[in-house]
Amino acid sequence: MTETIMQKTPRWIAGLLVGALLAVAPAMASEEGALASSNASLSDLGSLQNGAKMYFNYCSGCHSLKLMRYSRIADDLQLSKEQVMQNFNFTGANFGEQIPATMSAEDGKTWFGAAPPDLSLMARAKGVDYIYNYLKSFYLDSSRPIGWNNTVFPNASMPNPLWELQGIQTAKFKPAEGDVPAEFEKFEIHQAGTMNAEEFNAVARDVANFLQYAAEPAALQRKSIGIWVLLFLSVFSLLAYFLKQEYWKDVH
Repeated sequence: MTETIMQKTPRWIAGLLVGALLAVAPAMASEEGALASSNASLSDLGSLQNGAKMYFNYCSGCHSLKLMRYSRIADDLQLSKEQVMQNFNFTGANFGEQIPATMSAEDGKTWFGAAPPDLSLMARAKGVDYIYNYLKSFYLDSSRPIGWNNTVFPNASMPNPLWELQGIQTAKFKPAEGDVPAEFEKFEIHQAGTMNAEEFNAVARDVANFLQYAAEPAALQRKSIGIWVLLFLSVFSLLAYFLKQEYWKDVH
């Protein structure tokens, strides 16, 4: 019996170590299908800070972050109260208050047909790669009431908030054939923006990364201590295994 227990224990420890490695390894598969990877990382503080700047300057006019507070952003992104209140707060809210949209819900419904949604949990609902690709996929469409459309979210009721940076693009579709609908082929630049493609991709990544943080701010702390917790558990398991060997070595 003793021999059987001792044979099984190393496998159990090996399983724990393998599980720990898998827990900290990047995911090998994504539920977001064929979407291009944003390569967003919560460990990239510069990306989060730039994403916050871009979000508040280009997105917060319509969209709120009701589950976030200015003070929390300052703490997590290592920004001062003055930096946050001067550069991110356009509503007159207090430092410790939640983050509303600059535009009222009534005005949003009047102008866009529906009030723009709160984006606090958008990254958890759709995924960071979805947001990244969505921001890159606006194109001119004269058939839409606002003149814009999006290949990731067709018939979206909003214009391209980053068109000045990205430029204005049109979409080319393969013609429909029989029961097969028209298929998106590529984008073509209609009017150049202030950024080249590489620079704009970085902006889209940073905004998506910031919304990924906003959807779960505790992830920053969890990820920072997670490796240490796993290392502790691994060392503790090894010590427990050797202690068990010492206790059972005289048992026959």
